[in-house]
Order: sequence, then C-alpha cells, then structure tokens
Amino acid sequence: MDDRRRFLKRCLAGGGAAALGLAALDDLLGPPEPLGLGFRNDAAGPLDAFSRPAAWSRAEGSLVRCELCPHRCVLAENDRGFCRARAVKGGRLHTLAYGNLCSAQLDPIEKKPLYHFLPRTPILSVAMGGCNLRCLNCQNWEISQARPADVKRVELLPEDLVALAAGRGIRALAFTYSEPLVTFEYVRDAAGLARAAGIRTVLVTAGFAEEGPLRELARVVDAVTLDVKSFRERAYRELAGARLAPVLRTLEVLREEGVWVEASFLMVTGLTDAPDEAGRFAAWLARALGPGTPLHLLRFFPAHRLQARPPTPLPALEAARARSLDAGLRFVYLGNVPGSGANDTRCPRCGRTLVAREGFVVRRLEVAGGRCPCGEVIPGVFA
Repeated sequence: MDDRRRFLKRCLAGGGAAALGLAALDDLLGPPEPLGLGFRNDAAGPLDAFSRPAAWSRAEGSLVRCELCPHRCVLAENDRGFCRARAVKGGRLHTLAYGNLCSAQLDPIEKKPLYHFLPRTPILSVAMGGCNLRCLNCQNWEISQARPADVKRVELLPEDLVALAAGRGIRALAFTYSEPLVTFEYVRDAAGLARAAGIRTVLVTAGFAEEGPLRELARVVDAVTLDVKSFRERAYRELAGARLAPVLRTLEVLREEGVWVEASFLMVTGLTDAPDEAGRFAAWLARALGPGTPLHLLRFFPAHRLQARPPTPLPALEAARARSLDAGLRFVYLGNVPGSGANDTRCPRCGRTLVAREGFVVRRLEVAGGRCPCGEVIPGVFA
C-alpha cells in the first residue's frame, strides 16, 4: 500500500492523475477497508410488537455478527446495526421492522421502474424504516435514515398485507422507498405468502446484500429493480457508504436464481454522469446478465445533501444512452425525462414501437406472447 501511495503522489505531482483517469485511480488504490459499523447502546429499551428473532446472524463470543449485508456489523447487547433496523437483545439479533409500515400506496408498476414486467399493472408499494446505505442524494431519507419505531404508521403483518392485496384484486406487491433487504424477515414471509396467493412480488433495492440471504429471498421474489449508484468503487463509498463489488454480485445471483432484473443508474451531475461510466456499466451488464437486460438511466434532481448540484444535463443522458446501446444493451431508457421517446420499447429487429409510454402511463402495448409482431422475442414478463 505504501508503494502505491508513493506512486500516486508522484502521478499527482507530475500531472499523471489526469492521464490515469478515475477508474484507473480506483484500481490503483484497491478496495476500501470494511465498512462495518453500528450504533452503540442505541436499543436500550424493550422490544416491541414489531420485533422478531433475526435470521442470518452468529455469535462471536459475547458479541453477535449480523450476516445479512456486507457491512457485517458486530454488535454487543443493546447495540443497533448500521441499517437501524436490527439490534441485539438478550444476546441475539432481532429485526425491529416486522409489520410497522411507514408507507403504503398504489403505484403504476412503471414507476419502480419496471418496463418489461407486467406493464400497466397497479402495484401495492410498502416500506418500513431503515437502510444499509447512506446515499447523499436519497429522496426518501426521512424514512430510510430513521429507526423503524420512529416512523411507524400502521401495523400490517405479512398475512394481513397479502389478504389486503388479494381482497382488492391487486396482482403485485413492491417493497420499496427504503431498503427492503434490511427488513429481510418481513419481506421473505410476505413474499412467500404472496406467491401462494398468486400475487407477484417486486423488490426495489440497492442490492448491498450477502449471497446467502439474497438467494433465500430470490426464491420467493419475482422481479427486482436494482439501483446501481456508480461503476467506480471510490464513488460508491463516497456517494452511498457502500461498495460496488457486492452489488455486481447481487445482479449475477439474481440472474442465476431466475429473477427478472432491470437495472437503474442515477446520473448525478458532476459525479456519475460521465457517458463513459454508464457505458462501462452497460458493457458489464450485457456480458453478465445478457443484452436483453433493461437499463434505466435516471436524471438526477437536487435532493438531500446534494441540493447544490443542478439536474443532469440532457446531452449527458443522451450520450450515456448512446454509449450503453453501443456497449451491447438492446433496451436503454431515460428516466425522469418527460416526453422523451427514449421511454418507449422498440423492437431491436424491426424498430417497431411496441410499448409507448407517456410518463408512467402505457399508451400502446403490442407485445403478444413475449414477441413483437415480426416474431422477435422481447425479454420480460408481459402477461
């Protein structure tokens, strides 16, 4: 490490940093140190009705290690995990978010965004407090950066959630707005019940998870929108307090488990809006998950701790889309850009507009049996 630091210093002194580029600098410095953190003695009060024994943990002497996400927090009695949704009581780890919903509303499925999964389907979207990332641009920071008990609004246990959806003829559930992976037990149980009732389940996630719990969850989940924060390790740490490599592995595991996946990439002005970065991610996505994987390039608007940054320039979005298509992806969309024709799904063979969208409203849908009228297979779940 000392040799690399000296080399970097010489590069900076001689102007070599510009020639190396950001990606090369990330490679030079190597992976960051582990991020495992927690809140000490932050759960000193008694457990409430929304707690359950947590899955994916193990004892380490008098301490407990959470094995749900790559932070792998090591906690003592009354400590709370980095995600704020898990704590040690009585010598074992507990989830503190089992049915204390802080948000529940009916959305169009296109809002997730999901463009190749059950178009025009209303989806019941729910959330509980907590997140294992610290995104500077988070739009839902009031709930994602809160303890579940501080934002709870309504009790809805898994069986009640599924009964509510079934009773109203709702065909899909989404766990979204905050990070659903930190409420693993609730999501797992609700998704299992939903599948038995013929209701599809969607996760909107940042994908910062360990492989074991991810595979367990993937067996009861139908689709995932995964929000990749950057395609550079250093930027990932600075923007989100996480790491890129586990997120890329999450994408691979979801593909292996047969879950339908769409990726999104928020292009933060001056941080992640370089067309080359989006293009490199698109090339990786085409190789690892296949060229039919949809990618949503999202326009950034000022939020949370990035209020001073302007919205992503449209030329940067358009250039990134062109690079992503050149990298081998067949379906690349621009999000948060009303009126853009880049929100429509076109057949990669004949060019026909198969799904015409106006915002989150589908105006035309011409995919039948998963195919274009010309016979081309359109990847996704359309019925």
